Amino acid sequence: MNIVLFSPEEISEPLCIKDSRATHILQILHKKTGDTFEAGIINGKAGLATIKSITEKDISFEFESNSEGKPLYPLTMIIGFPRPIQLKRLLRDVASLGVCAVHLTATELGEKSYLKSTLSQHENAYSMLKDGSIQAKSSHVPQLYIHSSLKECLGFFSENQKSLRIALDNVKPECHLLKLPEFDQDCKNKLLSLGVLAAIGSERGWTDKERNLLIDSGFTLCGMGQRILRTETASTVAAGLIISKMEI
Repeated sequence: MNIVLFSPEEISEPLCIKDSRATHILQILHKKTGDTFEAGIINGKAGLATIKSITEKDISFEFESNSEGKPLYPLTMIIGFPRPIQLKRLLRDVASLGVCAVHLTATELGEKSYLKSTLSQHENAYSMLKDGSIQAKSSHVPQLYIHSSLKECLGFFSENQKSLRIALDNVKPECHLLKLPEFDQDCKNKLLSLGVLAAIGSERGWTDKERNLLIDSGFTLCGMGQRILRTETASTVAAGLIISKMEI
C-alpha cells in the first residue's frame, strides 16, 4: 500500500487491529506510536495520519490532510468483459493510470460465463480499482458500472455529451489512434475540457452490429497497429496513450 485509504466514516475512528490495513501498517510499514503514514479519504483528501496509540484491539490515529488528492483524468473506458484473471490486472492498471470511470460490458462475441465470475461482481471489481488507486498513491478511485450489453452501455451516455469518442478495432479501423485529428499538438486543454470516451472490445472484438452501434453513437473506429492484443493489454496501452495526450 502506497497510501492507506479510509471511508469518510472510518477516518475519525480507531482502526481494528484485525483489519488488513492495520496489518500492513504494523507488519509491513513497521509503524509505531508517534509515527506517521500516508493516508487518504476515498474520493477525498489525502495527507498524513499520526498514530496516537496501539492496543490489542485497535490503532488510534489522527488524520491531517495536505491536498485534495491526485485528480483523475477525464477518461472513461468501456471495456468488454475479459477473462476473470485478466480483469483483475486490467482494473488495477487502468485505475493506477488514473481513468475516471470504467464501464464493464457484455459483448456479442464475449464469453458469457465471465459475467458470472465472482471477480465480475461489482464489489469485487471495485476493490481491484481501489487496489490500483492505492498503488498510484491516489485517494480517488474510478467509478464502476456493469452492463449486460453494449447497447445498454451506450444508452448510459447522453447524445449531447461532447467528449471525444474512440473505439479500438483492428478489423475496420478508420485510422491509427495517434493519427486522430483531435490529437494535434494543442490538444491537451481540449481533451481535458471535453474528456474522452474509449471503448475496447472483449477478446474476440466487436461484431458488425456492435461496430454500427458505436459509429451511430459518434465513435471513431481506431487501430493501434496490426498485432492482435489481449483486452487487458489494449486497454492499458490505449489509456496510457490517451492520458499522455492530456499531459503533454
